[in-house]
Amino acid sequence: MNPLSQATLTLSRTRHSLAPWARIAGLTVCALLTLGPVIWTLSTSLRTPAESFDLPPRIIPSDPTVESYRGVFDQIDVWLLALNSTLVTALIAVGQMITAGLAGYAFARLEFRFKKPLFGLVLATMMVPLQVTIVPVFLVLKSMSLTDTLLGLIIPAFPTAFGTFLMRQYFMGMPKDLGEAAMLDGAGPWRIFRSVYAPLATPGLAIVGVLAFNYHWNEFFRPLILETSGQNYTLPLGLVSLQGNLGTGSISVVLAGVVLSMIPAVAVFLVGQRPLREGITSAGVNR
Repeated sequence: MNPLSQATLTLSRTRHSLAPWARIAGLTVCALLTLGPVIWTLSTSLRTPAESFDLPPRIIPSDPTVESYRGVFDQIDVWLLALNSTLVTALIAVGQMITAGLAGYAFARLEFRFKKPLFGLVLATMMVPLQVTIVPVFLVLKSMSLTDTLLGLIIPAFPTAFGTFLMRQYFMGMPKDLGEAAMLDGAGPWRIFRSVYAPLATPGLAIVGVLAFNYHWNEFFRPLILETSGQNYTLPLGLVSLQGNLGTGSISVVLAGVVLSMIPAVAVFLVGQRPLREGITSAGVNR
């Protein structure tokens, strides 16, 4: 082997040996940048109010305490806020799974007039900011006496353009032969959807549900506009009252409330991580 070929082979081996370490180092940096604010929030919530302003800040508190969490429960009704948020987000997640599944199946498997323009109109709604539609939505809900109610938060959130697009792509990746075989057996469109395609689309529906839950659990703008009574506040809206602690230096209480609000969203993500991963993987394999 000539020296040039040997040098090329050595360089290639060096690149292959360094590639995994480079990826690990890059992923580690990304993980630290992503988890850094979360770690700081959790650490600060365990500090005393005076220690939360130490410079330079310390990641590990010198004297960890849970007094800030007790302060959160003393100042706001966490259980009522969490119950309202759970009810709203769970029903929205289920509603979006149903509407996205039905609409996605219709756009993917049924033939009707103006199907493509209607689907384009659905996608166009994704470009309309929520702030543009909140006033007409508020007026409609007011005419129906649904303002300052939990139903006023739940019902308008059922339609989902992104979920419809996702489920349409999911159904289009499924074999047509399954529906045609069921049609030959005398099954109608509804029976085909319910008995054939819907069970196969469970991972895709899980994606819609998990994303809907995590988004609406942290939603702040719509509850701020539509809710005025404290008994109908959701958790993000109720945590605003903790901002008064910033004036007294009790930033630990504020961040303790933030940590408590993150727990359900993280739990849902961990539980739904496997269906989410399977849904994305199977969708990619089908296409």
